[in-house]
Amino acid sequence: MLACRLNVLVRTALSKRQFSYSAPRLNPEFRIPIIDFAKIRNSSSPQEKKGTAEEIVSAFKESGFVYLTNHGITPSEVESTFRRSAQFFELPSDVKKNLSWEDPRSNRGYVAIGRERVTQSANREEIAALREKAPDFKESMEIGRDWDSEWKNQWPAEHLAPGFKQHMLDFYETCHELHVHIMRSIALGLGLKEHFFDDKIDEKCHNLRLLSYPPIKTNLLKEEGQARAGAHSVFSDYGTLTLLFQDSVGGLEVQNPLTGQFHPAVPVPGTIVVNVGDLLARWSNDVLRSTLHRVVAPAAQKINEIESETPKRQSIAFFCNPNFSAEVACLPNCGDVPKYPPVNAGDYIVGRLAVTYS
Repeated sequence: MLACRLNVLVRTALSKRQFSYSAPRLNPEFRIPIIDFAKIRNSSSPQEKKGTAEEIVSAFKESGFVYLTNHGITPSEVESTFRRSAQFFELPSDVKKNLSWEDPRSNRGYVAIGRERVTQSANREEIAALREKAPDFKESMEIGRDWDSEWKNQWPAEHLAPGFKQHMLDFYETCHELHVHIMRSIALGLGLKEHFFDDKIDEKCHNLRLLSYPPIKTNLLKEEGQARAGAHSVFSDYGTLTLLFQDSVGGLEVQNPLTGQFHPAVPVPGTIVVNVGDLLARWSNDVLRSTLHRVVAPAAQKINEIESETPKRQSIAFFCNPNFSAEVACLPNCGDVPKYPPVNAGDYIVGRLAVTYS
């Protein structure tokens, strides 16, 4: 009953904010369904899990997105992670810059405002021009698995951010466990064995991204090409799934794949937004959709007679990846003719990262 009521609320909110688009409306109804994950988490029977698994796969085929409820991550865990994330971004600029992101093979560390330019383009020169003209107005902290011998996380000193490191490592593990359960549900929904993906995702090659969108004056957002984060699917969501934790401000918009319109993915308390990444779409031969999405500025607040300012916003994204040693090739039950040649997951992800950052 709760899920049904929330679905109605989400559809109502979406209907109030439409964006004009000249293409024909092949499917006027666009929704991100709210799916109760309790049976996947609590049942030991694949038969009992099957219905929820099929709901998830159906949503990923249509929109590429779901709201997941009863996902097993407690509100207190999420609230604490947001609080510690906010405290990190309040550290002095020189402290954060000493933790700077350095290498796409590492994908760890602090990313200052304007360094990343999220876009559909894969052209290094085009991305550099976009970054110069209209940088994405956000800062982030990237965290990977902590035991790599070659690539190290960039942690602030314990006295500057007490408990930050251990909390983020614990949250990383919690998100990985949820990733495993969702991938098992996808396997069931595609008619594969439940544990099909287990040995392809067990090395925890993920990326926990803490995001801060500072307040910004609206005249800056009016400049050509400027946005909180560019419309994208290829560059930020390059792995299997993304788990997105939103604050109450919102700003995420998802494109209807059939009409091209962007629709707000309004924050729904207690849920996680989950979407398909590019490698999973490729793995499934595009049976599952990696859908274009973007972050836009929320409604501005007037600060004087001639200027307004958008409020600050936070989000936390957990980018789930296959093992970097995994080969991504067309899955069984996803078509007889592969659209893409096999690709090494690590090479694919590092290649995408390399052109995204300056």
